[in-house]
Parts: sequence; C-alpha cells; structure tokens
Amino acid sequence: MKFGAHSILLAAAISTYSFSSKIWAQAVEPKNWSHEMLTGPAHPEDTKKWHADLDSWRQQTHNDFFAQDPNWDRNYKNPKLLWTQTNFVQPQVMAHDRYLYDSEKNVYTVDRFLNDVNRRYGGVDSVLIWPTYPNIGIDERNQYDLTRDMPGGLDGLRQMVSDFHRRGVKVLFPLNPWDNGTRDEGLSHAQAIAKILSEVGADGFNGDTMSAVGKEFFDEGQRLGQDFVIEPEVGLSDNLYSLAWNLMSWGYWMDYQFTPGVSRYKWIEPRHMTHVCRRESHDRLDELQYAWFNGAGYESWENLWGTWNGMTPRDSETLRRISFLYRNFSKIWSSPNWVPHVSTLQPGVFSSIFPGQDLTLWTFVNRTPDSKVGSQISVPYHGEIFFDLWHGVELTPTIKGEQAELKFDIDRNGYGAVVALSKTQKPSLAAVIKQMHRWAKKPLSQYSSTWRPLSQKMYEAEALRSKNEPAPTENMIYVPTVRNFEFNVSSVAIEKYEGGDFQYPWEPSAKLEHRHVMFIPGFYIDRNLVTNLEYKTFLESSHYWPKDAHNFLRHWVDGKIPSGAENHPVTWVSLEDVRAYAKWAGKRLPHEWEWQYAAQGGDGRAFPWGNDWNSKFVATPTKGREAVAPEAVGLHPEGASPFGLLDMVGNVWQWTDEFIDEHTRAAVLRGGARYRAEGSDWYFPLAYRLDQHGKYLLMAPSLDRSGSIGFRCAK
Repeated sequence: MKFGAHSILLAAAISTYSFSSKIWAQAVEPKNWSHEMLTGPAHPEDTKKWHADLDSWRQQTHNDFFAQDPNWDRNYKNPKLLWTQTNFVQPQVMAHDRYLYDSEKNVYTVDRFLNDVNRRYGGVDSVLIWPTYPNIGIDERNQYDLTRDMPGGLDGLRQMVSDFHRRGVKVLFPLNPWDNGTRDEGLSHAQAIAKILSEVGADGFNGDTMSAVGKEFFDEGQRLGQDFVIEPEVGLSDNLYSLAWNLMSWGYWMDYQFTPGVSRYKWIEPRHMTHVCRRESHDRLDELQYAWFNGAGYESWENLWGTWNGMTPRDSETLRRISFLYRNFSKIWSSPNWVPHVSTLQPGVFSSIFPGQDLTLWTFVNRTPDSKVGSQISVPYHGEIFFDLWHGVELTPTIKGEQAELKFDIDRNGYGAVVALSKTQKPSLAAVIKQMHRWAKKPLSQYSSTWRPLSQKMYEAEALRSKNEPAPTENMIYVPTVRNFEFNVSSVAIEKYEGGDFQYPWEPSAKLEHRHVMFIPGFYIDRNLVTNLEYKTFLESSHYWPKDAHNFLRHWVDGKIPSGAENHPVTWVSLEDVRAYAKWAGKRLPHEWEWQYAAQGGDGRAFPWGNDWNSKFVATPTKGREAVAPEAVGLHPEGASPFGLLDMVGNVWQWTDEFIDEHTRAAVLRGGARYRAEGSDWYFPLAYRLDQHGKYLLMAPSLDRSGSIGFRCAK
C-alpha cells in the first residue's frame, strides 16, 4: 500500500484535536507516577512540530541503542518470544479464584475459567496466576513456598499450565522482590523465579512493584535454556534500554486526560506490548479507549486480591470487539510506522494510523458523550477500498483530489475502526466484516454501565444439637446472653476496595467497616486454644485423615508431637481439619461476633485486658525469617478477657467464620499471631486490636494451612 512511507504519514498526521507541545529533550514526561505516557500538542498549530520532535527523539533513542549493541532488538525477533506481540488481553488471576480451582472436587478447572472469560468478553491471550500476596507473611513461607504449596504441588501446577497451553493461553507467575523477610530460599530472586518457572513449564513472570527488571533475570532463564518473558509492573522509568529484555509491561496510565496520551514504550519500540491497567475502576472507559487508540494490550483484572471488581456489560462487550479486531489484524499493531494523533474532522474524536504491507488501519475513539455523525477523516487516496470495520460495512468515499473523505458514525463515548485495502483482499476479510456487522446491530451505548458487587454468603456450620449432646468440658466458659452488643470491626487489609471485606448476614453488601448492635444468645467457648495433645486425641479416636494432606500438622515429627509441645496450640490445620475436630467434639467454630464478645465483654475495650497495649500479656513476638513455634497455652493469665478466656490475641491467629461469593472463599481470622515477617509493608498485617480482623483467602488445605493459625471451639 502507498500509505507505508513514514514521511508521508507524518506530513498527513496533523491532528486538529491533540494536546501539549514540548520537545522531548526538554520535558515530554508524562504527568502520572509511572512515566509511561507521552503528552501531545496543546494547540493544533503545534502538531506538525510535535510529530517531528517525537520522531526525532525516537530516532536518536534508536541510534543510542544500536550504538550500545547493533543487535539490541534480537529478542523481538526471537520466534519463541514473538507471542508477546500478540498478547493482547491478560488478566491477573488469583490462584484462589473458584473459577480456576474447585475446592470440593480438588481439581484445577482451567476450562471453566477460560470458557467464562470467552463468554463474557472474548477470551484472553495469557494469564498471570497469583498465589502469594495478600496472604504472604502470615507465616515464614516465602513466595516460592506458597507457589509449591498450591494443590498438587509442582505436578499439579505443570498440569494446570499445560491445560492453559492446550487452549493457546500463555502463563505467567509473579515475582515479589520485596519478599526478603520470610524463609530464605538460598537462591537469588533471579535464580529462584527462573527455577520454578522452568519446573512448571510457565512462560514468564510479572515483576511486582518492579520497574525495568534487571537483565540478570532474563539471563538466568537463558542459562536454563528457557526464553522467559519479563513484564515489570510499573514500566521502565528512564531505563529505556531495558526494552531489549523487558518485552512487556503494565501501563498504569493514571492521568487520563480528555485527549488520549501516547504509550511511551510503544512509540520507542512498537513491538513492545503494554497492558493498560487500572485495577480499581468500575467504569473502564478511559483504559479501554486509551488502549484502542494506542493499539495497546489490556489487563482484564477483575479479582483484586479476593475482591471481585467485575467488568460491566458495556466494558465486557467493548473488550470483546476490540480484542476480536486485535487478533484478526494481529501483525499490524506492532507496525514500525504507526502514528498517533492523525488529523480528524470532528472535535473530541481522536485517531491513530497503523500502516501495514498490505493494508492500513485507523483506530478512533470518541471522548465525548455525544454521537458523532458524518465525515470523520480525510486520508490520501490511491484507489483503495475502505471498510468501516466497527460496523462491518463498506464505505463509499468522497474523493476530493488526492484525498478520500470517509463518513461513518461513532457512538457516544464510542469506538471506530477503518481499514483500507485492495479489492483482491476483500474476500479474506469477509468473516471479520460479517461478525462486526452482526455485533454492531446493538451499539455499546445500549449495554449497561452499571457496576454491582458480588453478594457473599456466610458458611453455616452443621447443627450438632442432640439429646445426647455432651456437656461442656472444664475447658469451656459460659458467655451469657447479650441483647445489645455493639459489634464494631474493620479490615486491616493493606489494599482496600469497595466490597473488599465481608458481607455479614445483616448487610446488603460487603463493607470495609462493620457496625451493628446485635443480640447474641449465650454460648460456651473454649478457655484455651485447642492443643497438639487434644488434636492427637481426636486423631486417635476418629482416625481422621485429610484427602489433601500436604502441610497437615507439618510441625509434628514423623506424625508425632514434638517433645514438650503437647500443650502448645495446634497449627498447620485447615478449616476442613478444624471443623472435623469440632464435629467430633460436639462443638463448632465460634462466629466472629461471639469471639469478639468473649474477648471484649460489653465495654468495647481494645484488648482483652483493657484499652492499653501491654506486651507482657501476650506471647513474645518473633520477627526472624524462620518462625518460632507458638507458646504453650495459658501462660499469660493476666491477659485474660473479662470472661476469663486466655490467649485471645498475640499467640496464633484463630479461625472463625468463612464467607463465600461466586469467585472467592475467605476466612475471618482474629487475634493476630506472635510471628510477623519484617522488611516489607506488603506482608499480611497483624490485628491485635479487638476491633480489627484479617481476611485470609482460601484455596485448598495444602495452601491454607499455616503455622500461625490455630483455633478454639464453641457450642
């Protein structure tokens, strides 16, 4: 096609509605914190110079790169890494997501996950599987331990990865470089992540919190004979040369202006894949429009650390149509001659051009709430035929000399796509055009943009009342009925999102802070935490053994209680394990409000003994990379609650309620533990106060069991 000459494109790329005019060498820095977007001409008359300056800066940058290494872009030519250039849609997927793993059948359900995203928004090209944060740091297990503790271990992960590959989807895992306070892996992070990726057959990793991941990480994969892809979370900052081995990145384009910004890294290297990401958005219009304008990828992240931020019907349908065009014109988006902010004919409509060898494609976004009808763009004409791809119809251009003026409609806050091609290419696009025409019968504006949180349900324990119900043991304390208990509690989660905590039975949706005056019938509750010896008695009597036994009673030695630990709280037991014990004992786990009332009494105190923290009343904390076992129960009677309960805080976390929604299972943990990983604010936070709780994501017993979680029973 004659559109291929870059000089012609730049000459024709005067945008009537672009913004900012600064020479790059002076100040063409994005305003957002990740330094990922370039601003454009502030005034129409500046556009020509802006394009020239941008082109000059890119050429000089390339000259610098080639001066360092004449083959600096070798990885973009590597056949084993070419998939990054068509990796258009990637979600971050919590390993705990119930669509990915069935905890009742104990199987990974990759097909269920992929069928769901295919149905809702057209599918994905890769997934980032996340098993670590926010649970990491609750005990001494490091990020690699948590990955290995996923159900089925490395064998199970290999099969899961293989299942994704069978469906044509690449798999990444996270690297948490801040994880230096848990168990020492004995390897550098570069060695450790390369080793585990190699063991499970994964394709690469996302560098959590990282900017411009160092070359030693890429080289370590090469040393193992692997072509791992690296994707830093926060871009490349000023280390632009690292584009040579950072073939992908996330795009935290936080400062979404009316006029679309330009992808900094894509402008330098069009083969670099950026996934636009703004996790907290309920309305994803800005992100999707910016991605489409730039021909960039999208991070379809919906499970935010166990909080479901699902895409609205409009956003889902938008992504379906965008990704369909991405995949059907897969090579054109990395065109070395793409130009953002080409001239358009209507205010508020912005366009980019992507020239290819055989065709040329324009993307359009309407940044206004009004529909745009009529002529949208004037382009050089040399006998091509034009299609309005977004609506799936052929266009009849108005020829004005050597220009073709194209008329088509763009919906309010909508999208457009035009392709120019020769008549001989028309049949090859027939199926694409037909599908887009079918979808266009229902404009995006007719899809709902209303966001709704998921509804949660609380797990109901099996009723154990009977005529032969055993009497409370000496270890149990009666907590009398209270008619107006003020149940006040809030989340200590590091990142808090709407709908991000629990939904109690009296609440219309999940909230981060909970306040409720309630009636609590009298109940019995264990004075002490259940001990190793008591759990051993249960095992001998019931012959209980879990189906998933990985990490079960991990602290025991050859199936026996460590010498001297008989009276210590039992840990490394999952919710399933403790419920089995409770059922055997004719008891149940306490509801969270029962636990809080038993710990707090009726005066709203902050700690079991009063309102002031006293470290002498709790177990001695441990903060090393190797956790120390909990202390024996009952060593701090001065820290007893108003009803006489011991070790309510500071020894081990305690299991209470479980909440379930369509995608997440999570347990309410109370009381905090003596162990706290140090060195990062991203570790699971403590909650010693009686008006705080922790949210612990659940997946499978192998991963859920922890050396910092124990329990007591109620009835």
